Order: sequence, then structure tokens, then C-alpha cells
Amino acid sequence: MRSSSILPAGSWSNAVDEVLIDFDRRHRRRIVLTTQAGAELLIDFPQAVRLRDGDGLALDGGGVVRVRARPESLLEIHAHDDGELIRIAWHLGNRHLPVQLLGDRIRIRADHVIEEMVEGLGGHVDAIEAPFDPEPGAYAPGAGHHHHDDHDHE
Repeated sequence: MRSSSILPAGSWSNAVDEVLIDFDRRHRRRIVLTTQAGAELLIDFPQAVRLRDGDGLALDGGGVVRVRARPESLLEIHAHDDGELIRIAWHLGNRHLPVQLLGDRIRIRADHVIEEMVEGLGGHVDAIEAPFDPEPGAYAPGAGHHHHDDHDHE
């Protein structure tokens, strides 16, 4: 199987199969993946793209394979108030760490040094296994506007 285009999450239905991919492998131009059913799938895009949980890989011969974010070892951070959480977020950003913002919580990859820093700043940390889908960053293509289409939105 081969895919050369992406369908954004929520814009398609009825996947024929799915691929489970961790964060590091979801930013690709070309890679061979094994689907959950055991088939090989070549992803072959014109440029590197960031795949997100729920995106669809349109198969050249028809059908869609769903992208699923593989659970990873993460730290989920929360604080007593918004001010503390914002200060923690600033320190994480100052270290250029990928972060997933979830309203009143922040997820990062498991790292005992950063865990100690967060606790020293008054934050609370829970070790979890979950899909990781961090912010793309201010300078990433399409940052703040997650659509894979090429038309304007009002």
C-alpha cells in the first residue's frame, strides 16, 4: 500500500486499517510503516509533514488508513493555580521542550530532571502512559492552524 496525501482528522470516515505511531515518527516525508493488520504501508509525501492522531492516510488505490498516536511514557503536570502553571510552562518553553497543553494540565515526555524542576516550582507531576501530541511551535508550518487543506478560512 502507498499513501501520498493526508486527510485531516474529522474530514473522513471508515478506515480500512490503522497505524500506531509515536511522536518522533509522526513527522515524516517518506517511511514504511506496518499497519495494525500487518500490511506494509509506504508514506510518500512531497515534503515532510506532521501527522496527528486521527489524520487519515489516503491510499493511492482507494481507502484510508487512520493515524493513531502510540501511547508513550509522559509526565502530566498540574498546579494549584493558573499563575503557577503559567510559570511552569515558561520554564518548560525556556528549555525548548515539546509540550502538550491540555487546559489545566501540561504533558511532557518523562524526564526525572524536569520532574524535579517542576516539583521545585510547586507543580504536581503524575507519570502516565498516553498519546503525545505536542504543540507544533510558533515557527512550524501551519502553527496554530491545524488544517491540511490549501484554501482560506474565514
